[in-house]
Amino acid sequence: MTESIQYPLLTIIIPTYNRPKLLKRAVESALLQAIEGESEDAIDIVVVDDCSPHPVALPAHPRLKIVRLSENKGGAAARNEGARIAAGHYISYLDDDDLLLSNMANTAIKALRETTLPAPVAAWTGINVVNSSGEVTSTRLPPTLPKGSHFALEDIGPEKSFLCKQTLVIEKDVLQGIGGFDESFQSRVHSELFLRLNLVCSLLSVPVVTYQLMAHEGPRVSRNPELRQISFERLVNKHRSLFEAHPKQFAQFVYRHAQVCSQRMQRKAAVQALIWAFRIHPLQSAILVSKDVAYRLSPKQS
Repeated sequence: MTESIQYPLLTIIIPTYNRPKLLKRAVESALLQAIEGESEDAIDIVVVDDCSPHPVALPAHPRLKIVRLSENKGGAAARNEGARIAAGHYISYLDDDDLLLSNMANTAIKALRETTLPAPVAAWTGINVVNSSGEVTSTRLPPTLPKGSHFALEDIGPEKSFLCKQTLVIEKDVLQGIGGFDESFQSRVHSELFLRLNLVCSLLSVPVVTYQLMAHEGPRVSRNPELRQISFERLVNKHRSLFEAHPKQFAQFVYRHAQVCSQRMQRKAAVQALIWAFRIHPLQSAILVSKDVAYRLSPKQS
């Protein structure tokens, strides 16, 4: 992919709410980014303070801009505001409780410059999940999905994961062209975006880890069972025709939701989701159950 692009090449957007200590680490990791052959001005950072109780206070830096929203609007709105004011041709996002490895920007931009996938193309890279002791507990590498695919409703190999959405690097105009994030969602915001995005944009897998998803005990929207359930139902209803056209993957999606509900002690929701999965695709649901049972009975789990 060759193009003439203005500076900055990339804006890293960090939406934040009431995490001053974690935010400082995230910003520092963003400021360490560099692109081979380009000056420091090729990358800038925008922090969007979603009306935290205490306004964000960070050391001044020529490549750092802080914007404070007048009211708390949620992560999707904060991400959209960051995209609106971003100066970069490309944009990327960093959650305020996570970290970028120093190779993120260079790895993604190099891959986008060299790809032959149908345009437009967005890149996504690998993730290390890191526990509170700093140990890597799992690694996720994304699949390549050409334009016109259906994101998580596609079949991928067991070594690939859709759970790399935080690493997206995309042209600003492409993201805004599909309306950005749906601000009616408070959870599942990335899943909903990617279902729309992949229809009009190729997703290029870069099998290199560039992002650290940090485990911690602080609050996360994804841990709120009520919000997860509401957003799950809203996601399925919004894209119902797409889900119903992929019954095997639809059943798997609902089954995974049942698993999470069970882990969060939402027994009624878990049972309802499990029954629903079997109604959508009995064979696929039975296979998933048998795999889970076999895993739990394996020697390493006993």
